[in-house]
Amino acid sequence: MLKEKIRYGLYVILIILLAIYLFPKKDVQAVNIIDGIENFPESYQPYLEELKKNHPNWTFTALYTNLDWDYVIQNENIFGKNLVPKSYHDRWKNTKPGEYNVEVDAGWVDCSKQALLYTMDPRNFLNEVRIFQFEELSFNSSSNSVDGIEKILYGTEFYNQIVSYLTSSGSTVTMNKKYSDLIYNAGIQSKVSSYHLASRIKQEVGPFLSHSSISGKVAGYEGLYNFYNIGATSSSEPMGAIINGLKYARDGKGASEATKTKYLIPWNTKERAITGGGIFIGSSYINIGQNTIYLQKFHVHDINNGELFWHQYMTNVLAPYSESNIIYKGYANSNLLDLNINFVIPVYNNMPEIQEESPAINPSDYVEDNTKVYANVETTLNVRSGPSTSYEKITSVSKNETMTRIAKGKQSGELWDRVILKNGIVGYVFQNYVEELPEIEVEEIKVSVDNPVIQKNEISKLNIEIYPKEAEDQRVEYISSNEKIVKVDSNGNLYGVSSGKAMITVRAISNGVQASIDIEVYSKVTGIEVNVEMITLQEGEQYQILANIEPDDANNKVVQYVSENMNVATVNDAGIITGIQTGNTNIQVFSEEDEDINQSIQVQVIEKIAEEDLSFSENIQVNGNEMTGIEEENRTVEKLLENIFVSEKYQVQIVDKVGNLLQNQDLVGTGSKVQIYTNTDSKTLVAEYGIIIYGDVDGNGKINSVDLLKLQRHILEIEELDFLSQKAGNINKNGKKPTSVDLLLIQRHILGLKQIVQ
Repeated sequence: MLKEKIRYGLYVILIILLAIYLFPKKDVQAVNIIDGIENFPESYQPYLEELKKNHPNWTFTALYTNLDWDYVIQNENIFGKNLVPKSYHDRWKNTKPGEYNVEVDAGWVDCSKQALLYTMDPRNFLNEVRIFQFEELSFNSSSNSVDGIEKILYGTEFYNQIVSYLTSSGSTVTMNKKYSDLIYNAGIQSKVSSYHLASRIKQEVGPFLSHSSISGKVAGYEGLYNFYNIGATSSSEPMGAIINGLKYARDGKGASEATKTKYLIPWNTKERAITGGGIFIGSSYINIGQNTIYLQKFHVHDINNGELFWHQYMTNVLAPYSESNIIYKGYANSNLLDLNINFVIPVYNNMPEIQEESPAINPSDYVEDNTKVYANVETTLNVRSGPSTSYEKITSVSKNETMTRIAKGKQSGELWDRVILKNGIVGYVFQNYVEELPEIEVEEIKVSVDNPVIQKNEISKLNIEIYPKEAEDQRVEYISSNEKIVKVDSNGNLYGVSSGKAMITVRAISNGVQASIDIEVYSKVTGIEVNVEMITLQEGEQYQILANIEPDDANNKVVQYVSENMNVATVNDAGIITGIQTGNTNIQVFSEEDEDINQSIQVQVIEKIAEEDLSFSENIQVNGNEMTGIEEENRTVEKLLENIFVSEKYQVQIVDKVGNLLQNQDLVGTGSKVQIYTNTDSKTLVAEYGIIIYGDVDGNGKINSVDLLKLQRHILEIEELDFLSQKAGNINKNGKKPTSVDLLLIQRHILGLKQIVQ
């Protein structure tokens, strides 16, 4: 029973260690934020260019989240995280048994995966209206201005107005600043868009300076101001919400001193109220990277590299869609669409080529299509985000302009088709105004590449020509005859995987016309591993070098050997070193392909010791100055010495890896040394053998979980092992660096499944 418990404990330790090795801690989110349409993926650019054409003052920032699209959807597609009204069609709702129509909130149920795929794909909302879910809510000096704030305040009593306010004693203070100045400075200090602050003020207190929240005249709360109605919770008492807001303006409703200092409480001047309230607004979401409505709904960006997908302001999956319309109308009704507005738009890795349909669109109303059509109109044809004039216009196409219909409508009533324009925009057009083009088929494909020989890990691009050039369906597929040698993606990019040859075929999807090209992958030498760093040989003694070219699939694996002093030691083409006479030299090992890739082995040649003066039992293997084959029963100093025979000319001692003399009952381990001395007063060291116990990485003569951990840390490049310890970790004895396979072999030894043979 005790043995089983020990074995189980070792097994648990192993599982933990392998988990650390195989499942390292996930890296923090590495975000890249770049301004300019040209820095977006190609599938975004045509939509943004269309917006830029109509609104030259708008700017766009790409937020590369470094998150995989499927990973994002998986983490948002959790029951209760994203909701839709229960009254919606089932395409909007999670229909899993036990979760279907379960009310997470009154009248609200969990949404479907399709709803997430639609609402989270920014490309679905790059039109004049829905783009406002990406409006930057943090302060941006290049887009925010006092003039822009005045335009927002136009039509209110704040417009172009000098600020004055009442103190708690009833006296009037007149500033030399306008409301637009205070709002602009509040944006700077709070790091919140001053346009957003101005709009919030209009929304919360309306157009009049006499509003009770900012009049400074409410009895008992004289000289207090709350421009954003922060803390103005509802109450059944008269003016209850306003009173609650002014209580917050007075003391933060009992907030700590640190909180009051942070938010500039009390708000006993209009400047403190506008700025402190702005700081309050920015602190919860905007200033931690969630600086758009989209990012407040979908927590896919966090400047503090915190855990994602939990800090979400809304559960309604369509909230950004709905609120963007409200914001757009506010700008449009105030004639403010020509302001300098910046939009921060997320980009994910591995997004689908074509964005998901809205669940509001019934797939049974369409049939898949791939037909070239043209606009049969007198002037232009509108392209919309959905199959109705109630959907937003994305762009328009000119008379006779061609496009590809990807879904043909078969609805009742008005018929709409889904199309892709030449620039990549996906949208809907009224079917009555499109006509099919006669199809011209592919007749020939020509394929070439700048160099048919590519290096391993190199990316190269195929050159494709399709004839006739007027062929309607020019879609092709790329096929590699051996993806273990060459991979090819859907864009014709070649990737060298390993050395060898493979055929790449380019085939027309429409009719199977194809062409092929042979590609060779050349794997260059990157390094050489040798099984020894230094060696001591007796005169006439030989040692075989094990040299491995890296990587394993290198095309040229030829290794060459050179002795710097052939009078001391020679080396042949097979890597066998022969000691000639006493002295020291170096053996150079280098790649035939690249002589700059080399290793050096130090060789010491000592006088020949006669066999009758020094020999070893058959239990011990000696190769050069390395000693192996020491099984567990011979691992004490006393037992090992019984296997070493010396004449009275010599004496033997064994030291540990740091040079301390070991006693009879001490264990020898990897790195311990057997030293042969002359049996004279001078006691000269004539030979020394480094001990290797396979599996004993830490050098204590035992094989246990500590060795497993140290070897794992070496493989992960956390802790470097010395040369003998590395060799002890190479259970395969193939002269290569230890790998996870060696870890497994040590584990099997520890668990008693298969013993390591020394």
